[in-house]
Amino acid sequence: MWFWFGIAALALIGEVLSGTFYLLLIAVGFAAAGIAAAMGTGLAVQIAVVAVITGLGLIVLRKTRFLKKREINAARNRDVVLDIGQTIMVTTWSEGNRAKIRYRGATWDARLAKGATPKPGPHKIVEMDGTVLILEPEE
Repeated sequence: MWFWFGIAALALIGEVLSGTFYLLLIAVGFAAAGIAAAMGTGLAVQIAVVAVITGLGLIVLRKTRFLKKREINAARNRDVVLDIGQTIMVTTWSEGNRAKIRYRGATWDARLAKGATPKPGPHKIVEMDGTVLILEPEE
């Protein structure tokens, strides 16, 4: 019983540090297994309780779209990618609206944002696609 409650406490600590609801669901599942253990059920039932409670919680959250409202597009979020909003100079665009640029002392691959017109000059970083900077011309 205490094993399950201990694991649930660790999952709650992880939840506080990460800010996702997934670890909260897992913590609830572990706590439910602790309650099942206190009632004297076998280990197989306790493991099944963790799986069922966690799975049902995930389904409920997905159906209510609660998680989708909280999800952010990290590639476009200035709090996650500190380069977003920075201005860089693009001298030429190559085929496929791509460019090699110097930024922060290194050479980066850059791509023009969809719908933007390729032209040389100052551009703002609007997104990161892996290690590729997505740029839009400055107004």
